[in-house]
Amino acid sequence: YMSTLWGFYQPSLPYYDTVKGEKVKYNPDYITSVKKVSDKPLVVQYDLNPKAKWNDGTDIDYTAFKATWEVMNGKNEAYSVPSHEGYDCIESVEQGANPKQVIVKYNKPCATWELLFAPLVHPKATDPTVFNQGWVNNPHNEWGAGPFEIQSATEDQVVFVRNPKWWGKKAKLDKVVVKRMEDTAAMNAFQNGEIDSVDSISTKDKVKAARSVKGAQLRYGYSTKIRVINLNAKAGAFKDKAVRKAVVQAFDVATYNKIQFQGMSWKSEQPGSELLSMFQAGYKNNLPADGKFNVENAKKTLEAAGYKMGKDGYYAKNGKTVQFTFTFFGDDSTQAALANAFQAMMKKAGMKCKTVNKPASKFSKTVSSFDFQVLPMAWVSQSPLSFVGSASQVYGSKSDSNFTGTGNKKIDALLAKVGKTYDYKEQTALANKAESMAFAEYGTLPVSAPPTYQAYKKGFANGGPAGYANVFVENIGWQK
Repeated sequence: YMSTLWGFYQPSLPYYDTVKGEKVKYNPDYITSVKKVSDKPLVVQYDLNPKAKWNDGTDIDYTAFKATWEVMNGKNEAYSVPSHEGYDCIESVEQGANPKQVIVKYNKPCATWELLFAPLVHPKATDPTVFNQGWVNNPHNEWGAGPFEIQSATEDQVVFVRNPKWWGKKAKLDKVVVKRMEDTAAMNAFQNGEIDSVDSISTKDKVKAARSVKGAQLRYGYSTKIRVINLNAKAGAFKDKAVRKAVVQAFDVATYNKIQFQGMSWKSEQPGSELLSMFQAGYKNNLPADGKFNVENAKKTLEAAGYKMGKDGYYAKNGKTVQFTFTFFGDDSTQAALANAFQAMMKKAGMKCKTVNKPASKFSKTVSSFDFQVLPMAWVSQSPLSFVGSASQVYGSKSDSNFTGTGNKKIDALLAKVGKTYDYKEQTALANKAESMAFAEYGTLPVSAPPTYQAYKKGFANGGPAGYANVFVENIGWQK
């Protein structure tokens, strides 16, 4: 939801124009040219569009790049950012021949340099308190710079209108209303003609409902998403690696996915990676051999760790039953069915699982506060090179985005090398090795590579699944 909002009124610099994302390009509305001045050390020159300005009239120049680097490089821990990857390789960001020319000098190899400075930070938004919390209930229209500006905003709805200060191609739509809704409410609104598109289609019931709308179009294709199950190694029974391993062994992924995709004309084999899509070069199945589905092996794992089966049908150790919670969100019936299926699978292996349902609006808070034990969620890759940075985010022992609580120095050392080489084969080899070690900690498990389903009213143009390709918001509109 937040990334959707961001795309309407904030600068979008690097992008891909093909589904597979073969080559990084740059939005000419902001950047007129990018060139490497040297390789050793890496020095990159950006020439910015002379017309580019923030909504408050401030030029988009080297100061925005410098502000972004200072916020993201990790030197000031007061900033809450998902990753320092790439920015921590930069030595300096300075003005070139003029303020509209940016010279970025690196003191370390940076494999993802082409993807940096997205998003771009307004120089006036660099106070740590403002950066971390200043956007809550205040989207700061004046710090935007895109085809649209915000007319009004509430917690669940933002109204965008054409930005009169926009220097690029005029947006085809004069107004866009973006709503945050529970899945069922969104589909009901689409069926009733209250909204023109819905992208929260992830079950057979939603697919059927979308197809029932007269004149509607259901558009679908491969996504860049990987659905996973995370086990919180800092909580309860999961502090014991043997219990986490037993959960993975007791988890019948094939049956789980049949439930997940029933009636959707889609079959997903279990991915072997959370970093690389199965269609990407360099993909490898990194799942541990002894983690395969086998209920009897799950029981043996527990017994070898000193757990004993009780009369109640559950394993226990030192008087404590092996029990944990499975937290899921929203009111979708398929998600409830998946939670119940997981619970039943665990029971067969002698582990007690309680399902906990929360509103979709509670997801972010639940995750950030680690208020879960078993958590189904998904990772979305924004580019074919996302894994170079996301590897450390997902598996780094000190990463705020490692929602498993697992990791160690050996894994961290490998992860640190991924972004230090420009060779793609080396990058994937290092990432695969680190991931295989991380999977052996049994804190996370890739489950499926789902499709993307989106429904639109007839005539809606330039919308729909596009893989790694970017859809520019100013091009969204209606067919004539």
